[in-house]
Amino acid sequence: QVTLVESGGGLVQPGESLRLSCAAYGFSHSFHTMEWFRQAPGKQRNEVARVTDEGSTYYADDSVKGRFTISRDGAKNTVYLQMDSLKPEDTAVYYCKGAWGPYIYWGQGTQVTVRP
Repeated sequence: QVTLVESGGGLVQPGESLRLSCAAYGFSHSFHTMEWFRQAPGKQRNEVARVTDEGSTYYADDSVKGRFTISRDGAKNTVYLQMDSLKPEDTAVYYCKGAWGPYIYWGQGTQVTVRP
């Protein structure tokens, strides 16, 4: 069974940083893409950023450009999201997603809360 496990969330003050990690277990291939999504209370889940197995990155959310950095350790199917200069509007549950062909797997999410 394939499992994605996120970690690194927490409660921080505005301007501080967090680093999220997502590790995949039970999957023998390298995901073609690994992505971070987030879902704020009462809102839909939206893509934040993605990284391919070749290391190409794309930031879908303009509000995080210049503040968040996505990276991955392809050999370990692990993806990271370095989040700097956090703002209250970054508060959400952050989910990672791995895709390999038609197969898609989601993590259970990790809560990030930013408030004074």
